[in-house]
Amino acid sequence: MKRLLQYGLPIFLSALLLFLVQPIIAKYILPWFGGTPAVWTTCMVFFQAALLAGYAYAHVLVRWLPPRGQAGVHGAVLLACLLFLPVVPGAGWKPTPGQSEVLLILGLLAGTIGGPYWVLSANSPLLQSWFGRDCAGASPYRLYALSNVGSLLALVSYPFLVEPALSLKMQVYTWSALFAAFAALCGWCAYRVFRAAPAAAPRQVAAEAARPPAPGRADRLLCILLPACASVLLLATTNQMSQDIPVVPFLWVLPLVVYLASFIICFDRERWYWRPVWAAALAAGVAGVYLAMKAGVDMSMPAQVGLYTGGLFAACMVCHGELVRLKPHPAYLTGYYLRIAFGGALGGAFVSLAAPVLFRGFWELPGGLVACGLLLLAVMFRTRQAVRRRIWRAAGWVAMAGILAGLTAVSVLFVRHARRELSEAVAISRGFYGVLRVDELYDANGEVEQLSLLHGRISHGCQFADAGRHNQPVSYYGPDSGVGVAIEALRGRAASAPPVRIGVVGLGAGVIAAWGEAGDAICFYEINPQVVRLSDAHFTYRRETPAAVEVVLGDARLSMERERREGRSRQFDLLVLDAFSGDAIPLHLLTREAMRLYGHHLRSDGILAVHISNRYIDLEGLVRGLADDAGMGAVLIDSDEDAEAGYDASTWVLAGAPDALELAEIESAKKPWPAGGPAKVVFTDDYSNLFRLLRRK
Repeated sequence: MKRLLQYGLPIFLSALLLFLVQPIIAKYILPWFGGTPAVWTTCMVFFQAALLAGYAYAHVLVRWLPPRGQAGVHGAVLLACLLFLPVVPGAGWKPTPGQSEVLLILGLLAGTIGGPYWVLSANSPLLQSWFGRDCAGASPYRLYALSNVGSLLALVSYPFLVEPALSLKMQVYTWSALFAAFAALCGWCAYRVFRAAPAAAPRQVAAEAARPPAPGRADRLLCILLPACASVLLLATTNQMSQDIPVVPFLWVLPLVVYLASFIICFDRERWYWRPVWAAALAAGVAGVYLAMKAGVDMSMPAQVGLYTGGLFAACMVCHGELVRLKPHPAYLTGYYLRIAFGGALGGAFVSLAAPVLFRGFWELPGGLVACGLLLLAVMFRTRQAVRRRIWRAAGWVAMAGILAGLTAVSVLFVRHARRELSEAVAISRGFYGVLRVDELYDANGEVEQLSLLHGRISHGCQFADAGRHNQPVSYYGPDSGVGVAIEALRGRAASAPPVRIGVVGLGAGVIAAWGEAGDAICFYEINPQVVRLSDAHFTYRRETPAAVEVVLGDARLSMERERREGRSRQFDLLVLDAFSGDAIPLHLLTREAMRLYGHHLRSDGILAVHISNRYIDLEGLVRGLADDAGMGAVLIDSDEDAEAGYDASTWVLAGAPDALELAEIESAKKPWPAGGPAKVVFTDDYSNLFRLLRRK
């Protein structure tokens, strides 16, 4: 028991720290890249690659060095990693236009948490190897389950305990202090191994003499393919959910929790995985995922989350259950873990690096589910000879035939779904910030009525095809919308209205340019170059407006900060924040520090218009709280849908100096704040919690 505690405590703590740092560091850098879910999946590529490097390091130590050498080298590495503390990314890592986001994120992570994460990754297999050497006859694989419990605890505690209670800075410093404690515990283990190594040598010689044959080539290949498939499904599920559901750490963590839970269950006891039950669960999970993908935003958020995570859990149980059946003698433990880590890194690299190049949509999730079924079919075929009774062997053949037929049917359904999406799109583009598409919308006579720009399933503006309404401001920007009301109020505030200067965060189709008049100046801030390209190619608002139009490429907050450092103030009459209607909610645009920045670029009587229409996030309390905190008034502008005119229902908050909001057009259009609405809240750059803003209905 004493030795189990000696090795188990640092293994548990290392796993806790390994998975606690993932949401912390991802949330830290998320604002720098526009709040896109690709930040998390790119981080996951780094985490999996670092895990592979750590397992490779442990494997090399165990295979090529004696125990004293292993303990000495690892002790020195632990001391060296303390130099990385605290793990705070410097401002020099913030992106500039034209940089590769993926390469920048990978470099940032390597330069800040690379060393500590690497040594944490190596800790579990290395200490399990030491435990197996020190406690002959005891299985070290139960320590792997303990490691996964630590990982699971970290992930569950983050959205419910850590994020609500601690600022980002305190999260980083608390993690760094815990890492120092881990280094001390692990260093003590290394010291004990170093001292006890000579006495343990005879036992090791005997163990080497009794070592069984190494795993075969097919087993080694499956030990790579099974975790690779599970890794693909983990990241693909996260990507898919983030298309229609807001990017909150809870929804990053949930798929990872499901993934780790399957590891814990399968590695705890082999009997938890019974192939017939989980094969049936996989079939049900695949059907659920198909229904969720087909429904999209028309399905409630709880139902989407339930179906996606249910499918992921069933598939991971199949992958990890079959993986546990392949675990070798403890003498080959580090090589086994190395292959698992290699498979995980391979799957992560495929989703984050290869899939955006190979696929025009998020098709890796259905592909991963089909691959999971094929792997199940392969292991069933491979183990058929082990079944002795003829009746069970016949049942196995029937089951394999059923799985093959089911896979064929599922593949046909998913292919038809993908082809339907492609056939409806005039143009489609996939990049770091997601999938963009331009769709044609038809009238009752089958004629093209509108072109619409969509990000995932969310509309980002449209344009009528007929000449009479071609340059009409539509979508969320009609005359009764917050933008329309604010612009009309600004134009009417003087007898001879001066030109209006408008800043817009989020280009979309460029519909706001339709409000421009001669002498006006409109500046669009847009982070995604693909939006600019599609807007230029398919929409004419910016080309045909008489106003002077400028597009600033890059994150709006970083661009405005750069302009302030250069001594520039845009002096906008109206600043429009229109970046919150989709799945990626860039909360760094709604903090106390961001409001101060907007004040720098607004005229003293300028108006800030915030578009808060959203299916899942209620931003009302946050925007009102920030306006109060900045000494501004705030009014609600709520417009109804008019499908014939092309106007979408929209909800806006106009904020500004109290006298700026007393203009007649605003006074007549404003609506009373809903009774019993959300409480006012203020977020800062150091503290935010999007989970608390989720709509409960």
